Parts: sequence; structure tokens; C-alpha cells
Amino acid sequence: MATEELWDAPWASAPVTGTLTIPGSKSATNRALVLAALAEGPSLLRRPLLARDTRLMAAALRSLGARVDEVEGTLGVDWMVTPRTLSGPASVDCGLAGTVMRFVPAVAMLAQGPVTFDGDERARARPMDTMIHTIRALGVRVDDGDRGTLPFTVHGVGVVATSHVVIDASASSQFVSALMLVAARFENGCTIEHRGPAIPSMPHLDMTVAMLRERGVMVEVDTSDPTNAVWSVQPGQISDLDCTIEPDLSNAAPFLAAAMVTAGTVTVLNWPIATTQAGDQLRELFASMGGAVSLEHGRLTVTGPHELLGLQADLRDVGELTPVIAALCALATTPSRLSGIAHLRGHETDRLTALASELQRVGAQAQETEDGLVIEPAGALHGARLETYDDHRMATAAAVLGLRIPGIRVVNVGTTAKTLPDFAGMWQDLVAGRQ
Repeated sequence: MATEELWDAPWASAPVTGTLTIPGSKSATNRALVLAALAEGPSLLRRPLLARDTRLMAAALRSLGARVDEVEGTLGVDWMVTPRTLSGPASVDCGLAGTVMRFVPAVAMLAQGPVTFDGDERARARPMDTMIHTIRALGVRVDDGDRGTLPFTVHGVGVVATSHVVIDASASSQFVSALMLVAARFENGCTIEHRGPAIPSMPHLDMTVAMLRERGVMVEVDTSDPTNAVWSVQPGQISDLDCTIEPDLSNAAPFLAAAMVTAGTVTVLNWPIATTQAGDQLRELFASMGGAVSLEHGRLTVTGPHELLGLQADLRDVGELTPVIAALCALATTPSRLSGIAHLRGHETDRLTALASELQRVGAQAQETEDGLVIEPAGALHGARLETYDDHRMATAAAVLGLRIPGIRVVNVGTTAKTLPDFAGMWQDLVAGRQ
């Protein structure tokens, strides 16, 4: 539950300038944990993200029988994952982590025995009926009281023989990723066919495919028709791996946005030259809003413009960037229209309603559309108490607003620990010039 503790967001009296390192990718860490738990031998995950979502994933896999040990690495704590026979009974706390509540039920199909899933109060509102119906279509029993949400119990039988399933994954790409991550361990592999509106966040599916192939799993992909896309995963071993987790590029968004809204310069270290992470599209988005963006020798540098421009963009593939982008749009001098993001209504909160509401609190002109937001330049913006709805990205968006609007007070900034421990400390150090 949210706390009423208020955080005074720092106001920037001068351009924000600094250089910093972002912790590991949540998406990559949680995929790597699942694959390591299903691999043939122990895997070492270097520089993983150590945050609430990833610790929940590690705890979930431990509850099913895998061993996940913290070991001292050259740059901090690494994770050694040793696969073991998966079994129930077990109880999994999903928190508010979409990857845990979608990926681990798929893993539970391969466990022998019942596995019960529950999470935070807001997690019970997140759509799970697609995952539940799919598990049943694969021949595994699920008890959910006909709710289609948490809590529910998967009665794993250790073996999945069905090798073809048709789903509508238009609400979340995580449903497809969940099946791909475990399909190599099915008796005959699995062909996953999506039929429905185009799937959002396709880069996350590209990440899943790349990580499977890196571990020797054969995957064939046909996404030429986004309304009838197909992923075929062949049965076989999942190789153990010694891998280094990339920085979380989406978590870099607010820090780089600090440069954008203050005409400052911020550099993020260890930015990958090639990546499947959706956050890499920040480079193009910030350039479209007037920023100067350069990537050299793993250093991504953004220098903010003297006039911040609005944005006309389809964010379907990069929906997780929407809160910070919307905050930028509220501070821009020209109109913005963000589209393709109806699926954000099913995230940690209904992000479209939440963003419109909180931007209006500071005097911004923001309206919901069927699949996004329209944000118009407003007159003088003013301080306000901003809600976060237990949503880490709402909190970081509020921090960005606070750089330009004195008097922003943020409810429960600690929710950022979901994916970025000590965000508030990092943010204050950056604004104060200590980064």
C-alpha cells in the first residue's frame, strides 16, 4: 500500500549536468533468471538489477526449487543460479511485477504440484485472463475462482505435451515472452500464435528471442502480419551461461530528461552500441523534441534545447517511456499527441488516466484519448501534491516536473525501488551536481 510520506522534488535553479551509471535492466535480469532456472547447469548473472521486482523473481524461483545465490562480483553483487527439479506446493508473491505474475505461472506448468500466486492489492487488477486461459489450453489446471486475475493456483504436472497454442496478446507482450521462455522444456516445444490487434512493446519480444538464441534455443519468428504473428520454439536444452546484464535504458529516461528540461547535459555510461531494449529509442525521441544526442564509446550524452518541443509519436513499442515523455510534453512549447498506448491502462495503474490527472494538478492541459494523450502548452504551471499510484514510473515523471515547477511534492517516491533502488538519492545528487 502507498504511504502518505511526501518527497519534495528538487527544483533546478541551473542547467543539470552530470555523468552517471544506471543499474541493470529489470527486463533482462528477470528473463535471465527464468532461463537460468531452466538451464542444464549453473549460470552466473553479472551486474543484475537488485530491486524489488528482481528479488521477487528470485524468491519465486527459489520457492519452486531453483537455487539463487548472491556472490561477490568485480562490480558488486552477482547472482549464481543453479537449476533443480521444480516442485510444489509453493506460494509466490508477485508484488506488482508484471514479469513475475506472467512468467512464473508459465514456469509453474513444469513443476510437480500446486503453485499459488498473489501480489499487491493493485496487482489484483492487472489482466491475467489471457495467461490463465493459455495455461489451461496447454493442458494444465488453473483455479482462479473465475476472476481472471490474481490470486490463482497453477497445478503443475511437470510435463507439457501440447505444442501449439493461439492467444490474443494485445494486452501485453509478456504473455508471449512467458511462453517462449519455457517452451523449449515442453515435450515437443511450442508454436505460439498471436491473433488479435498488434502486440505492444515488441522490442521486449525481440529481447526474449535474442536471449533464447544466445542460450542455444532454436526460435523461428514470423511477425510480418502483426495481427497474426507466430513464434515457434523447438524443444531442447537451455544452455547455462555466464552473462552480463545491460543497464536498464528505460530507467535512464528521467535522468536524461533532466538535461532536456533544464538545457543541461547528462551522460549515461555503458550504453550498449546494439540492444533490443525499448529504452534505446530515447535517443530518437529526445532528438525529435530538440535535444542534441550523441553516442560515443558507450557514453550516451543528451544536451537539452533552449526551446523544448512537443512530440507527435506512436509509443506502442516503447510504452514504458510514456510517463517521462508526457512530463516533458507538459513542459514543451508546442502541442503533443502520444498514441498507440491504450495497453498502459493495464499496467501498475491505469497510466493514461493517472498521467492526465496528475498533469492537470499542476495546471497542464492534458486529455486522454482512446489510445493515448493530447497535451497542449499551458500558461504558468504550479506546484502540487502528486500521486504515484504505487507506480514507479509515475514517481519518476513527477520528479522531472519538479525540476521546472517549484513546490512539487510526491507521494511515496519509495515506490521507485520496484526497479531502481535509491532513485531519490541518485536524483538529488544529479540535480545538486554531485554525479
